[in-house]
Amino acid sequence: MHENPEEKLFNIFPPVSDEQWEELINKDLKGADYEKKLIYQTIENIPVSPYYREGDLKNTGHTGFLSEEFGKKASGDWLVRQDIKVDNPDPANSAAIYALGKGASSIGFILDHNFDYSQDSIGALLRDICLASAEINFISSGFHADLPLLLENENTSRGGALSHLHGSVEYDPLGTLFLTGNYPGGNEQKAFEQAVSLVRNAGLLPNMTVLNVNASLFHNAGASAVQELAYAMAAGAEYLQRLASAGIPAGRIIPKIRFTFSAGSNFFMETAKFRAARYLWSKLTEAWGVDPAVAGRIFIHAVTSEWNKTIYDPYVNILRSTTEAMAAVIGGADSLKIGRFDKAFKKGSSPFAERLARNIQLVLKEEAYFNRVADPSAGSYYIESLTGSLIEESWKLFLETTEAGGITEAFKKGLVQTKIEETARERDRFIESRRHILVGTNHYADPSEKMAESIDSDVGSHQQAELQDQLVTPLKQYRGASAFEQLRLKTEKSAVPVPKVFLLTFGDLTMGKARAGFSAGFFGCAGFEIIENSGFSDPARGVREALEKNASIVVFCSSDEDYPVAIPSISAELKDKAILVVAGYPKDSIRELQDGGIDHFIHLRSNVLETLQQFQKELGI
Repeated sequence: MHENPEEKLFNIFPPVSDEQWEELINKDLKGADYEKKLIYQTIENIPVSPYYREGDLKNTGHTGFLSEEFGKKASGDWLVRQDIKVDNPDPANSAAIYALGKGASSIGFILDHNFDYSQDSIGALLRDICLASAEINFISSGFHADLPLLLENENTSRGGALSHLHGSVEYDPLGTLFLTGNYPGGNEQKAFEQAVSLVRNAGLLPNMTVLNVNASLFHNAGASAVQELAYAMAAGAEYLQRLASAGIPAGRIIPKIRFTFSAGSNFFMETAKFRAARYLWSKLTEAWGVDPAVAGRIFIHAVTSEWNKTIYDPYVNILRSTTEAMAAVIGGADSLKIGRFDKAFKKGSSPFAERLARNIQLVLKEEAYFNRVADPSAGSYYIESLTGSLIEESWKLFLETTEAGGITEAFKKGLVQTKIEETARERDRFIESRRHILVGTNHYADPSEKMAESIDSDVGSHQQAELQDQLVTPLKQYRGASAFEQLRLKTEKSAVPVPKVFLLTFGDLTMGKARAGFSAGFFGCAGFEIIENSGFSDPARGVREALEKNASIVVFCSSDEDYPVAIPSISAELKDKAILVVAGYPKDSIRELQDGGIDHFIHLRSNVLETLQQFQKELGI
């Protein structure tokens, strides 16, 4: 028993140096390459070590900076947001009241940009909504500079104080440019005149922002966390510059800007991303000579990723959204919208999906108590180190963008698109080879699942089609699962019967069953029917059964040593009756097996997508 209760317990243990840790690790590696075995390189080109210690924080400058004075939230709570499309004020008002009664605390009204909003229509939209207790946000690419005044008038007519109003007009002309290739209305000057008017009209509303930097557009185009941060800061800086040039002091502009970031599924990296955003914006705005109490403030709205959501096995999207929500709130998001799990294939609202989205957040608040602690990851050597790395790499890209003339000029030159497309291609390669797993899509798929008839015909149509006259090539918004989904849908819709894949397991059953499991997962991604078995002591019997089942593909599953012994004698009977495949890559007998009629080998290094597309082609799909 520890004798002195006043002494810290861990002081009784002798300190362990980095050198001692490294010596022990290298001993356990037994000569294996340390870098290849234990260092993980992220898509952001940030190396992730197998362990972190206090010394890893020595070169980070942000740890003492993320105090409440410099941008850190005073509490761990956040607003539960639900967005509602407004085609008509009355049903949109009913939907908002329902959502607020079921746990939402923030409403985003998606306005038709062509609709002429009046005091009466705004009054109808906000009828019976307590403006002091609910955040109200308007999202529109149209010219609605008077929205802050209409909201102010509505609140005043109810006898409310201006400080009671909190919310936003999420006007983002740069975001429209990035998404559509042109400015709102096709007029750059008018688009920024609107921004100036919004800031001026919202001058008396202390808790209203009117400009939004929508960084989720970068994320959903396949960008890395570094790119999302850097380009978000560059867009924020451009808004500051343009509005300051119009005569508005920086101290008035900064409180009127909010940021929207996506929360992806790389949990720790995404947590660090939200923390890094606070630091970067604080340092950027501080350079404008603004009081740190103002410069340090940033409002971050988080939305769950659309890039990683899938059509097949769609309930997995709920699990993805849960981890994304956790990353956002631990990272310090001020408000959060969880997207519908069925958005990838269902157009319009879905009460069941919306309820699930709200309840994920409510569980995090009411049952898991995520709202009780501000910045709970502070002090974590790993997350603090990731935060520091993101800050450093994002700042480099921000300065590079600034040197190119700012975000608009860099975008017009195609520099932003090129960098994001390079990252997106790398992400796609990772998915194709299953280095990046999308559960239920490129791994652990359910081959019997059918989704073709569940997809709304016009789902996925995007506002990129709204503008005909593009000044510049816009960002391509897409989902990482799309290519595999097209593969599956091609199988579903084909006039050719669903191919049967017979797993012929023989010889070394331990290796055979492992390879059979790999093969089942491999071909299941294309929606092919998988015929498994417990293994054959006589491979010839497996051949006969494969023929009886009318198999389109026969996969030999055994050890490398068994293949050259058994396959030449059994492949002749199957040749021209089925496509023959070997699970694995037995390099010492490849030539012999090819001479025996084997043209296909599937293994861990295979490009799964391209290989399955080739099989579809051979099968006439």
